Amino acid sequence: MKLRELAESVDVTFSMYSAIPMPQIEWNEKNMKYMLAFLPLVGVAQAALLLGWTALSGCLAVNGVLFAAVAALIPLLVTGGIHMDGLCDTADALASHQTREKKLEILKDSHTGAFAVIGCCAYLLLTFALWTQPEGAQRWLAAETAAVGAVLSRAISAFAVVSIPCAKNSGLVHAFSSAAQKSRVRAAAVVFLLLCAVLLLWRNPLLGVCVLAGCGLHLIYFYHMIQKQFGGITGDLAGYLVQMTELLILLVSVLYMLVGNIVK
Repeated sequence: MKLRELAESVDVTFSMYSAIPMPQIEWNEKNMKYMLAFLPLVGVAQAALLLGWTALSGCLAVNGVLFAAVAALIPLLVTGGIHMDGLCDTADALASHQTREKKLEILKDSHTGAFAVIGCCAYLLLTFALWTQPEGAQRWLAAETAAVGAVLSRAISAFAVVSIPCAKNSGLVHAFSSAAQKSRVRAAAVVFLLLCAVLLLWRNPLLGVCVLAGCGLHLIYFYHMIQKQFGGITGDLAGYLVQMTELLILLVSVLYMLVGNIVK
């Protein structure tokens, strides 16, 4: 890949999947081919902001409630809510208990349903509550794990998009997966997955094993769920996967610490 194509692919990735201002360029088949390969880099930006906030909150002796509120909102600040939109649409579709075709129509409907609002509120409330739990050294461990998780969740999502058949022959995911060099994007996703696994196991082997096992089981569940409910993957479902993986990683981290506190 030429350096210019590389830079343009990164630009397209951040333009699509983040709220970070980027130079405006024309999207074409060349710069879209590897866009998904760089999706985990958006997670790197999210990780940097989370770790920076954790360090700042420690210096300023910020209380747990304020720390948790900002930590819960950081993903939305970085992404502009694009993945949360997928979670909301998926919540509406699953709660409808309609046919597969109707659920796919709900996914692409721009209107917000009651279950989307409920799902979003429940997600943010649980995320906030989980962030209030760790303190001191445990807060740093949770933040470091979640930081790696921001990259890991996007690597998993990118891998899923180029590995699972699309639910329909239209939409952004179909366009991106069609334009993608799937084998190379899949290889890039695996590289990011391995790097994340090494970091998790290096930082805390037991917690790392728990997180990786949880992510693996969740991906298996996700695959079977979307095949049954939707017949394949869509952009909203890929966003849902990012959000739920991040929540799962935070949940596993906090449960690990709570159990550890009891054992001690």
